Amino acid sequence: MTHRFTTARSAIVILAAVVVALTAAPPADATAKQASPAHPVQATASREAGAPIMAIVSIKSQQVTIYDADGWILRAPVSTGIKGRETPAGVFSVVEKDKDHHSNLYDDAWMPNMERITWSGIALHGGPLPGYAASHGCIRMPYDFAENLFGKTQVGMRVIIAPNDAEPVEFSDPKLFVPNADALAAAPARADKLALEAADAAKAADDAKATAAAAAREAAAAPAAVRKLEYLKTRADAELAFAERMLAAAKTDQNKARAQDLRDKAAANAADLGTQLDAAKADAKAKLDAAAAAKDALKAAEAKRTDTTAAARDAKLALEPVSVFISRATKKLYVRRGFASTIEIPIAIRDPDKPIGTHIFTAMARTDSGLRWTAVTIDDGDDAKDALDRISIPQDVLDRIAPTAVPRSSIIISDEPANREQNYRTEFVVVLNNQPQGGLAIRKPASDMIARDGYGYYGNGYARQYGGPYGVTSYYYPRW
Repeated sequence: MTHRFTTARSAIVILAAVVVALTAAPPADATAKQASPAHPVQATASREAGAPIMAIVSIKSQQVTIYDADGWILRAPVSTGIKGRETPAGVFSVVEKDKDHHSNLYDDAWMPNMERITWSGIALHGGPLPGYAASHGCIRMPYDFAENLFGKTQVGMRVIIAPNDAEPVEFSDPKLFVPNADALAAAPARADKLALEAADAAKAADDAKATAAAAAREAAAAPAAVRKLEYLKTRADAELAFAERMLAAAKTDQNKARAQDLRDKAAANAADLGTQLDAAKADAKAKLDAAAAAKDALKAAEAKRTDTTAAARDAKLALEPVSVFISRATKKLYVRRGFASTIEIPIAIRDPDKPIGTHIFTAMARTDSGLRWTAVTIDDGDDAKDALDRISIPQDVLDRIAPTAVPRSSIIISDEPANREQNYRTEFVVVLNNQPQGGLAIRKPASDMIARDGYGYYGNGYARQYGGPYGVTSYYYPRW
């Protein structure tokens, strides 16, 4: 019954959307677009398709094209953001997928087969297509197309939104990453080895922490034992002194014998307590020394845990495609792998005051000599080759990332800085600031999101868990 209800509701929603799209008068600025004779059509390549590597959305043509390693595989018309809520042009990636998403912001609007590209709410999803830009910033696709695409894509797929028509073109240049076959072959075993070392170091650090805690407790208790014996020794010394005075004052042999016996017992007790006190002091010093040594050992173990964890993380990330972003605005080079930031350094750009454009170079597939690359340009400036020629990636950076570069690796060169939507749960987010961004501007930036433990509603948003490559984390973000 649940399936029938969902199917019925879906059919009603689709039918209602179609009726609205066919009967509603288009906005004034859409009339010219409707009059255009060249409307995008839905199409599928005749060849067998591989896994999608990138999606390119043309705002001008209202079309999305999906590419695998060998070219386009799927095409469909889309509906992007209306005036004032324009879909931002730039470079994004899929950060989350939700099969049956509903918007809390827009009257529970159904957004089936949603593929989020910003955490503040820009996404590709199924929706009505009136033939012109009509969304609040998202990219609506035909319902069946969105469903088909949803089953093929994966989190991390590149999404390029171009103001005009753009497509990947074959590109080769000696500056592009050339992987090392031996490094690639050794990478999985190295990652496993370092993961084991990190696990061993973590256990050793936990053991060292327990040892240090126990040693600290014993060291803390030792002074109390010393103080107690010092008190008893002081009292014993006083009793001995009193017995000696009694002995000196005794007049009769009987009193002298009794006083001597008391004096001998007091002296023995004082001597015994003196021995105990000396031993307690030595024990306390040993415990304090042991606590200090355990503390030092804990520091060393924690340092080793940190180092081995970082090494294991880097080794695991080396199995992922590498993404490099070079910004003329900040004059820096950034490296990410698996959404994780690994390198950020200043970089020299020739003619730094001259526009360079925005270019995306993508490794599409392996070749006998390394990788086959394409280039996509979406903003005015240099052409792709000239843009790459103005960049000099430091050799030590190349040595760290090029040997294990794999298909889907990329280099983004842009005049723009990283957008505020970029955070530790995204790939690079680069938005063209010379294009309208209304659909992005109306949303709260991703930096406003609050990490939170567990599931649960909170304010106008919700907390939700995501299973990433490094475990499960909970996040809070506004509903949309």
